[in-house]
Amino acid sequence: KDVEFIDSYYYNKLEYTRFSSSVGKFVGFTEYGVRNAAAWNNDPSILSAMKAQKEAVCLHNVPVYYSNVL
Repeated sequence: KDVEFIDSYYYNKLEYTRFSSSVGKFVGFTEYGVRNAAAWNNDPSILSAMKAQKEAVCLHNVPVYYSNVL
């Protein structure tokens, strides 16, 4: 429940768009990023795929990481 999936997009070391599972949508940080975020947020298939990544990538590996740390 304390796990967050973040997928950031960079160009020339500048982050222009980010998906955060806690927000549940893409957020743009530049003019180009805002346009991309708006387009991606209007596509339900992209949003559902990104939301599923939290379960597929993060939650699947949490027990492995905890067992190694503890």
